[in-house]
Amino acid sequence: MTRDLRTARTGAVLTFVLAGLLCGSMTVRIPALSDKLGLSAASVGATLLVWGLGALITMQSMRGVMTRFGSRSILRVAAPLTAITLALLAVAPSFPLALAASGLFGMAFGAVDVAMNAQGSVVERAYGRPLMNGMHAGWCVGAISAGLLGTAAIAAGLSITVHLILVALLALPVAALVSRSYLPEPVRASRRPAGGRSTARRRMPPVVYLLGVIAFCAFMVEGTVADWNGLYLRNVLGAPEALAALGYPIFEAGMLAGRLTGDRVRARFGARGMMVASGLATAATFAVVLTAPTAPIALSAMLFVGVAVATVSPMAMSLAGGATGDPGPAIAQTGAMGYAGLLLGPVIIGFLSDLVTLRVGLGIVVVLGVLIAVVAWFLPRSRAVTVPLETPRHELSMAA
Repeated sequence: MTRDLRTARTGAVLTFVLAGLLCGSMTVRIPALSDKLGLSAASVGATLLVWGLGALITMQSMRGVMTRFGSRSILRVAAPLTAITLALLAVAPSFPLALAASGLFGMAFGAVDVAMNAQGSVVERAYGRPLMNGMHAGWCVGAISAGLLGTAAIAAGLSITVHLILVALLALPVAALVSRSYLPEPVRASRRPAGGRSTARRRMPPVVYLLGVIAFCAFMVEGTVADWNGLYLRNVLGAPEALAALGYPIFEAGMLAGRLTGDRVRARFGARGMMVASGLATAATFAVVLTAPTAPIALSAMLFVGVAVATVSPMAMSLAGGATGDPGPAIAQTGAMGYAGLLLGPVIIGFLSDLVTLRVGLGIVVVLGVLIAVVAWFLPRSRAVTVPLETPRHELSMAA
């Protein structure tokens, strides 16, 4: 194993950490944003909808962009832009400007999400064994850090503006440093087949779309829990804001535990069985959250929801990246379908909570868990869907 390859793996993990920190910092201060701008539940849902729409727009265009530029170049531009647009959201003085900043933040983050998963797939295939769950564990570390920093900022009386600007200023030099470690994608003749159609424009294998449906459900679960658990704990169960803010890092702690062990479990039992079990466990554990009579019980159950759903989206991305010779476009397709769930989740929960109750609206997570299990049952029974990596060895030395 070369030093450059180990450095690339570390860089990919740190990129997930940074993305989790930036996205989580926004998520954990949603109640503060609501209070600052006087937003209703529907307005909060609209803000999150615009964020998801921005991410989805970017991801829908990434199949061609990934083929042309590769994940390394995209990350070097999109990661700093994500930090900058988070700062813009922090200083937005009104609801319309917050919507605009949220959309820009979503667009930048959408590019980062596709590119970092594609970079992870390149590193995973260069290693020749499952690594994607471990990389997504880096996201959990970043998100947990965001939650703990958010709780500390609330306790210290820092405004959402000061808090998010400080996070953005921290992220910029880290993004520049980590960008030196990325590997280039392999150059493939298959990107320009004889018929003249690039990989980005060809229809993907059916398994990519099936994985996209699973990603849709998993992202909707993750986004719903991340975006609404704070308001649920505070408004429905009566938890103080500082305690309600712990719901997100506790959920992410469960995700971290699941992902740190996920690659070993997948290597032993296969992705299909893991996804079926994860979907059923997600439905069962979130049902406990919804029926919990007090906030501490709901917080404890939130940990197990994180463990249950943790490995679904990383495995979907990993299998999509291994389904074709060029991982970028396939991951962009699966990611775009996944982020459609992230797009729909907040607005559905927001409007349902206005029409009925937030608790009833969150019941959709139970349905999504069952749906993950059902769709995963139709995946191929093999333990992996993989096209071997053909990166020339001399290209690895170009990473650092």
